[in-house]
Amino acid sequence: MSAPISNVRPPPDPELTQIADYVLDYVVSSDEAYDTARYCLMDTLGCGLLALRYPECTKLLGPIVPGATMAGGARVPGTNYELDPVQAAFNIGCMIRWLDFNDTWLAAEWGHPSDNLGGILAAADYLSRQRQAENKPPLLMRDVLTAMIKAHEIQGVYALENSFNRLGIDHVILVRLASTAVVTALLGGTREQVINAVSNAWLDGGALRTYRHAPNTGSRKSWAAGDATHRAVRHALFALKNEMGYPSALSAKQWGFYDVVRRGEPFKINQPFGSYVMEHVLFKISFPAEFHAQTAVECAFQLHPKVRDRLDDITEVKMTTHESAIRIIDKQGPLNNPADRDHCLQYMTAIGLIFGELNADHYEDKVAADPRIDALREKMTVTEDPAYTRDYLDPEKRSIANAVEVIFSDGSSSGWVEVEYPVGHRRRREEGIPLLIDKFRDNLLTRFSDQQTEEIMALCLDFDRLADTAVPEFMETFLP
Repeated sequence: MSAPISNVRPPPDPELTQIADYVLDYVVSSDEAYDTARYCLMDTLGCGLLALRYPECTKLLGPIVPGATMAGGARVPGTNYELDPVQAAFNIGCMIRWLDFNDTWLAAEWGHPSDNLGGILAAADYLSRQRQAENKPPLLMRDVLTAMIKAHEIQGVYALENSFNRLGIDHVILVRLASTAVVTALLGGTREQVINAVSNAWLDGGALRTYRHAPNTGSRKSWAAGDATHRAVRHALFALKNEMGYPSALSAKQWGFYDVVRRGEPFKINQPFGSYVMEHVLFKISFPAEFHAQTAVECAFQLHPKVRDRLDDITEVKMTTHESAIRIIDKQGPLNNPADRDHCLQYMTAIGLIFGELNADHYEDKVAADPRIDALREKMTVTEDPAYTRDYLDPEKRSIANAVEVIFSDGSSSGWVEVEYPVGHRRRREEGIPLLIDKFRDNLLTRFSDQQTEEIMALCLDFDRLADTAVPEFMETFLP
């Protein structure tokens, strides 16, 4: 006979307690992390405002049931919506990820740590307005920046050596994890409540990556992060009601996350939580493109003057890249929608070669109908450079290299153009931040007047003033 299964509850998995101790007790002391978080806040909200130009995004916003608004709830920047914090988290998370145009983290797992802002900002605004109604002090934007740093860290450190994509699980699982932890702490949760909430986040399992890959690539990849961060706020609110947790959610034999999802393999966490991820995060500054293609598009921009008048003479476009780019965005055949196109290395490179620019409109059907794009895609060959793959994984480099060469019918060549680090990389911060600030202003102007734009710019560019601003006051500056 088999031994009976013990029904004695074990202590919480150490991974749960490690996260709880970090979000509740760690004091962020890095000026670089706070400054980068401020730029991340600006860029993330700016990209969300730009997404409001696209009906496919805005049709998903607002209350889940028409009319189900909440006076005194959380506001959604750039709109007049006031919603419960769970639905507000979805709204903010959906709009900031829609165009895939702000920060990125690349390692064994990929992702966008700024996705956590959906839950953080919704919870902070909701809680602050509740406090003000009770004549209590609201949260400050410094609290939001601190929560961003910690959410970045949890998501990013877990991503360093733990691949979910190889198991077919989407990276937004780490958004749900990080948002659950920091939002529960932000709302005043105890250590036990944080542990309970995080355990429930793991019990959700993970969304399949089906919607990111051919032949099913679709718009869900643009709202998946909103879904993850809104589930996190719900877990946090349940935990604050003392809903129970599951101490061995990860390690339980047969039924825990490790055995069910990771084939029995525990997580590898080889560095303590601090502020490393925010300090090293990557920004998408110049154009919206899946990050593994950023340097390829930069190469295409450099080649544009040489090829724009010779497109019919091109016989081959050679591209070398890293393994992750081949696995995710090396795509042939028909592209069915904008979500398909902004995750196709060849499409994005072709746009750069033909037009010398790339913006969100280039993924829409009107531009995609240009026959020159698919004609050029058919002439492209993509191969892996093992050195690029090694440098991509090297923690001292974290390069995202691509190289492009164009061959013409007369046998001549453009020569290879190589870019190792995109403009949003930490190694190019000095060059990138002024461009990020300009991008933020341009995005604000798509929604607000010149005067309101400059008022927001003045607030965000003054770190001390921003950090000391009450969250509701900050959110009011983003009302239309």
